[in-house]
Amino acid sequence: MATGFPSDKSPGSNKRAYGAIHERRAEDYLQAQGLQPVTRNYQCKLGEIDLIMRQGNTLVFVEVRFRQRSQFGGAAVSVTRAKQAKLRRTALCYLHMKGLNEAHQSCRFDLVACDGDQINWIQNAF
Repeated sequence: MATGFPSDKSPGSNKRAYGAIHERRAEDYLQAQGLQPVTRNYQCKLGEIDLIMRQGNTLVFVEVRFRQRSQFGGAAVSVTRAKQAKLRRTALCYLHMKGLNEAHQSCRFDLVACDGDQINWIQNAF
């Protein structure tokens, strides 16, 4: 059945375009919860962070995951320990690039898990 959306297994640009749709959904959702956008798709040689938001004085590094079906555990379980470590290293790169001291800048890592049409925001996910 054609849904009008690329599947999770679609090649390159279609998958990125579909990911961008869910990142925008997540950003809109988080803004509705009071977070302020800082940047999208921050990249450095160590990796990428989907969204960086601010909630009060806290920088929030957000990983957005989408799964059409939860038959293999859903979007939330797809963030492995290796992925978490990569996100932490990338966040440190961002802080250093901005001249922020990680010892003095309050930060957290959130996950926005999109399972089908459902959005699940997990604060302090790791």
